[in-house]
Amino acid sequence: MNGTADSTTPQTETGEYSFVVVSNRLPVDRQTGPDGEASWTRSPGGLVTALEPVMRERDGAWIGWGGQPDLDLAPFDNEGIHIVPVPLSADEIENYYEGFSNDTLWPLYHDVIAAPGFHRVWWDSYVLINRRFADAAAASSAQGAIVWVQDYQLQLVPKMLRELRPDLTIGFFNHIPFPPYGIFSQLPWRLQIVEGLLGADVIGFQRVADAGNFSRAVRRLTGLVTKNPIIEVPTDAGTRKVIAKAFPISIDSSSYEELARQPHIQARAKEIREGLGNPKTVMLGVDRLDYTKGIGHRLKAFGELLAEGRIDVEDVTLVQVASPSRERVTAYMQLRDEIELTVGRINGDFSTMSHTAISYHHHGYPRDEMVALYLAADVMLVTALRDGMNLVAKEYCAARFDNDGVLILSEFTGAWDELKRSLRINPHDIDGLKDAILQAISMPKRDRAARMRSLRKRVLENDVAKWSTTFIDTLTATRSDRLPEPDADPLGELEWTIDRRIGKNSN
Repeated sequence: MNGTADSTTPQTETGEYSFVVVSNRLPVDRQTGPDGEASWTRSPGGLVTALEPVMRERDGAWIGWGGQPDLDLAPFDNEGIHIVPVPLSADEIENYYEGFSNDTLWPLYHDVIAAPGFHRVWWDSYVLINRRFADAAAASSAQGAIVWVQDYQLQLVPKMLRELRPDLTIGFFNHIPFPPYGIFSQLPWRLQIVEGLLGADVIGFQRVADAGNFSRAVRRLTGLVTKNPIIEVPTDAGTRKVIAKAFPISIDSSSYEELARQPHIQARAKEIREGLGNPKTVMLGVDRLDYTKGIGHRLKAFGELLAEGRIDVEDVTLVQVASPSRERVTAYMQLRDEIELTVGRINGDFSTMSHTAISYHHHGYPRDEMVALYLAADVMLVTALRDGMNLVAKEYCAARFDNDGVLILSEFTGAWDELKRSLRINPHDIDGLKDAILQAISMPKRDRAARMRSLRKRVLENDVAKWSTTFIDTLTATRSDRLPEPDADPLGELEWTIDRRIGKNSN
C-alpha cells in the first residue's frame, strides 16, 4: 500500500466518515525518498490487516500520529483509507508517549515487573494529547458514526469524545493486560482512567480476567453496578449500559500458512538450519526486547541445561530474535546490556568451533524471514512474564502446516487461554521451564502432530478477521439495545457489596 502526500492531496471533510479508528499510530509509515518526496507505506501488523477491509467497506477514516515529531500534515487519502494525522511535538512524545504511556502505564499494567514512574507533568501531557485525539475524532465522524479507539495510550478519549459527540457509538480495545485492583490502585489518576474508559459503549480486553479486573476497579472506585459483562452508567437521561468483556485478538492466520507453503520459504528454512550447523533441535525465541518477555528467564534455563550436561551444544541451538524497543528508555537500555552479557557468557562457555549455543539477533526481520524461522524451529519458546496476548505463539502455529513443532507457552499470556495443547510453563519456575524444554526436545512425532493440529485448528478458526467482526457486531448491537444477558457472577456481586461498605468512592 503506497501513496504520496503533497499539496494536491484532497483533505478530509469534517464529519464525513461513518467508521473511524483512533490509534496512537497511523496505519502507514512516512518515508522520504532521495528526491525529498514524501511517501507512505502500509505499516506491518495485525491491526492494520484486520481493519483495512472494514475501513474500505464502511468509508472509514484512521486517526493517529505519523511517527515523527512536529509532523503537522493535512488529512489525505491513501489507497481507499482516509488518513487524519495528529501532530505531536518532541516534548509531547517524551511526556505523553515515552513518559506516561510507556514508563507509567506499561509497567503498571504488566504487574510492575519494572517500577512505574508517576509524574504529574506526564499526566498533564497525557490528558492534553488524549483531548487532541478526541477532537480529531469528533471532527472526522459523521452523524451516528462508529468510532473504535485502540489501546492504553488513549484511555481518556472515550469519555472526552462522548462529551463532544453523544450521537456516536464508541468502542475501545485494550491490547495489553488490565491489572488487578491492588496494582491498578497505585495509579494516582486511577478514577480518571476508569471514567475515561466508561465513555465507551463496548470496552474490549484480551482475557476474561482482564475484563474482570476492570469491572472490579469500577466497583471499587465508582460504586456502579456491574453485572458481567454489563456496567450500568448513570446519565442525565437515565442509565447507559456499557459492555466490558474479552475479545481475544488474533492474526491473519491463513496468510502465514500461505507463506509457509511457498517453496522459497521452505528452502530458506533449510538454509537457516544448515547455517546453524544442522543441530538436531533448533529452539526459537522471537520478542521485542522488553522486560515483560522473560528473555532472561529462558536464557538462564538454557544455560543451566548446558551446564548440567542435560543437552549438548552440538545437538541443540537457541535462536533468539530480540527486536529493538524503546531504546531511549533507561530500563530498556539496561535490559539490553543484561541480555547481551548473558548471551556472551553462555556462548563463551559452551560454543564450539562448529556450533554456537545461542544465535542472537538484535534487529527485526521481514515476515518472509520470520515464517522461514518458524518452519526451521523445532521448539518455540514463549516465556513472557505478562503479555496481553502474544501473537508470535499464534504465528508459529499458523505457519506449521506440516503439523510439526512444539510450542512452549507461558501461562501469563493471553494466548494460553486459547492454546491449551501447548506445553504450559511458569517462566519464574526455572526448573519447570527446563523440564518443559527437555519434554519438547524428546517428544515423539505422533504427539507433536496431535498437539499442533489442535493448536492450528484454534488459530485458523479464530483469526483476526473474526476478532474485528465480533467486536464491531457487538458494538453495533448496542445501538438497538440487543445486549448480552448478564452472566451469573455471585462473587462480583459480593465484592460490590463489600466495596460499598468500605468506602468505594475514595480516590
